[in-house]
Amino acid sequence: MNPRLPASFHPRIAELDPAAWNALAGDYPFLRHEFLAALEETGCVTSATGWTPHHLLIGPRGQPFALAPLYEKTNSWGEFVFDFAWARAWESRGLDYYPKLLLAIPFTPATGPRVLCASDGGDAARAAVLAAIAADAAARGRSSAHALFIDEPLRNAALAAGWLLRRDCHFQWHNRGYRDFDDYLAGFSAEKRKKVRRERRRSAEQGIEFETLSGAQLDAATIARVHELHASTFLRHGHPPYLNAAFFQRVATSMGESFIAVLARRGGVCVAAAVYFRSADTFYGRYWGADGDYHSLHFEACYYQGIEYCIRHGLARFEPGTQGEHKLARGFEPAFTWSAHWLADASLRAAVARYLEREAEAVTEYADVAARHTPFRH
Repeated sequence: MNPRLPASFHPRIAELDPAAWNALAGDYPFLRHEFLAALEETGCVTSATGWTPHHLLIGPRGQPFALAPLYEKTNSWGEFVFDFAWARAWESRGLDYYPKLLLAIPFTPATGPRVLCASDGGDAARAAVLAAIAADAAARGRSSAHALFIDEPLRNAALAAGWLLRRDCHFQWHNRGYRDFDDYLAGFSAEKRKKVRRERRRSAEQGIEFETLSGAQLDAATIARVHELHASTFLRHGHPPYLNAAFFQRVATSMGESFIAVLARRGGVCVAAAVYFRSADTFYGRYWGADGDYHSLHFEACYYQGIEYCIRHGLARFEPGTQGEHKLARGFEPAFTWSAHWLADASLRAAVARYLEREAEAVTEYADVAARHTPFRH
C-alpha cells in the first residue's frame, strides 16, 4: 500500500460520501451506497444481528483510492460460506474465532466486486485493501478475515497476497441470444421441454396471473405485502427473516429500476412474490415468499419469470440464488463461486489449507457431474 495514502475504518456507511462511493461502485446493485445504507439504517445490519460495520477507506474521503464494505462478525449467519467447523476448531484450542472480519455484502450470496477501485487503482487498490484488512485484523487480535463471493480480479489479488482460496458451486442461467422462451426451450430434450411446459401451465390452471414491476412502480402497500410474504415463508420453515419491512420499503424506493418484483395474483390478491435486482447485464434472484402451497409456483415466479425477463431485456446472465440441483432441469448450469481467507494462527491455517484442497476436488467433481444433467440436447 502506498504509505502516502492513509487507511481509515468507519462504523457507518453514512460517514462515506454516497457520490464518491457510487462513482466507483458502478451498477452492481449490492455494492451501491443506497443498498448498504438501507441495511444499516433499518436495523438489519447492526451489532445486535452480528454485523458491526467497519468499512474501509483508503485515501482522502473526497477522492478515495479504494473503498470496501467491511464488517466485524460475531457469528457466521447470513454469509452462505460456511465456516462453523473452523470456529469449533479454534474454540477447541481455547482460542476465540469471533469476532472475525468480513469483506462481503450482508445476506447476499451473489458474485461481484467487493473492492471499489479508483480508475487508476485496479490491482494496486485491491492489494492495498487486502493488506489493510490483514493488518487491522492482526493489530486487534482477530482470528481471521474473509472475502466472500469475490470476482476474478480480487481472487487473483488474494492469491498473490497469500490468502487461502475456497470454491463452491452454484447454478447460473446464460442467455445465448434467445428470441423468446419457446426459442430457449427448443434446445431442451423433448422430455425436459414437456416437463417445463407442464409446470408453467400449473399457475394458469390455479388462476394465477403475474405482474412485473420495478421499485419505482410499487406503492407502499404492495411493498409491505411482498415483505409479509417473504417473512412468513421464512417463519414457516423455522427461520426468522434477516430483513425487515423497513428495509424492503427503503431499498425498493432508493434502488428504483434496479429493484424488480414479480407479483403472483389470484383473484386480485397477491399470493406470492419474487424479488430480483438487476445490473446492466445480470439478473439476481434474491427474496421469495408465498401465502401457501401452490403447485410449481416457486419455479414459475423464481425461475421462469426471471428467464423471460432476461430474454425480454437482453440480460446476459441470471443468478437465482443459492442451493438446488432442481435448477439443473430448468436450464441453469453449474458455476464456481469463490471466497478468500486470511487466518492468523499458522497451524490452524495449515489445517484449513489441507481441508480446502480436499474440498476443492469434491466441488470440482460435483460440478462436472451436475453439468451432465442439464436439460439441453447434447
